[in-house]
Amino acid sequence: MKKLVLIALVLGYVAHAGAADSSAAATPPMGWNSWNHFACKVTAADVRSAADAIASNGMRDAGYIYVNIDDCWEGVRDEKGGIQANQKFGDMKALVDYVHGKGLKVGIYSSPGPKTCAGYEGSYGHEEQDAQQYADWGFDYLKYDWCSAERVYPRSQMSEVYKKMHDALVRAGRPIVFSLCQYGYGRVWRWGASVGGNLWRTTEDITDNYDRMSVIGFDQDGLEPFAGPGHWNDPDMLEVGNGGMNHDEYLTHMSLWALLAAPLLAGNDLSKMTPETLSILTNGEVVAVDQDVKGAQGRRVAQEGPIEIWAKPLADGSTAVGLFNRGESTNPITLSFKDIGVQGSGKLRDLWQHKDLGSFRGSYTEEVPRHGAILIRVQ
Repeated sequence: MKKLVLIALVLGYVAHAGAADSSAAATPPMGWNSWNHFACKVTAADVRSAADAIASNGMRDAGYIYVNIDDCWEGVRDEKGGIQANQKFGDMKALVDYVHGKGLKVGIYSSPGPKTCAGYEGSYGHEEQDAQQYADWGFDYLKYDWCSAERVYPRSQMSEVYKKMHDALVRAGRPIVFSLCQYGYGRVWRWGASVGGNLWRTTEDITDNYDRMSVIGFDQDGLEPFAGPGHWNDPDMLEVGNGGMNHDEYLTHMSLWALLAAPLLAGNDLSKMTPETLSILTNGEVVAVDQDVKGAQGRRVAQEGPIEIWAKPLADGSTAVGLFNRGESTNPITLSFKDIGVQGSGKLRDLWQHKDLGSFRGSYTEEVPRHGAILIRVQ
């Protein structure tokens, strides 16, 4: 009997070590990441400021709970090989405790290669040490960025490389969301969950530009079978509020990411955010589409030239629908209910306007501005 129990425990550990823990990211992670705005200029003060803002401006209540430090925090290793924070960050445990004290979680960044993307110390050869250090500091999330791993590993070993860090995180004994950042190489959506990934980048980096954002977002069609509770396709972080797009373009960005069940990681300076930006990020009805417990990723259901219609089934039996105009002028867009499996009439609600539109039979048409989006729920 003791032998059977031991075998069961070992098998349970192996299963846990080799697959994503769905409880760690039952819905797509939400929070903030330092890279898009601060890049390598980020400091501990910036991270504290972000935590202060999230805790006080309504973002935490809307679901934004991760405060994630990206690249450029790393210092040198000590005589035993332990990673240290650089002078901009100093006492990392104190910073983590500060963020936790705001009722938030906190994330860290590394690379499986010798160096990070910005040339700082990576985790190559120190995976066990680094995983334990992150756990000891109290981190809740790790973004693991391929970058210089290309110098020491062939891409054919990528899944093994990511599994190595995941297993080290498991052994460190603290639940840590594991984010695979390797740009969609090797069709990661097919194997990311099997090596413990809770989310994986499906694309190269986003920029604060409508053309780049829209190519990344609309190219996610077809990846929906690989997303679900605990394991998400990641089309990269949000650029909302960074200034490179207009209001309608940011509505497209946020609407599309919500339909994609994408992680919602704000990337702007939260201490200088406009009310308009905050209202986009914290629209509860839009966030609810992203965070729906069914965990379904939306897909394209109709397209005509620059017009696209996307739909995402929701847990209550309704459907979230995005009407997107990628054209250069205002266009009417007609949703045919048959395209989303609705027979007869449907009750519609505009999620950005918080407005019931009424009942319609067979179809619904609305004018959508250039580069704009309408996000509705059909019951």
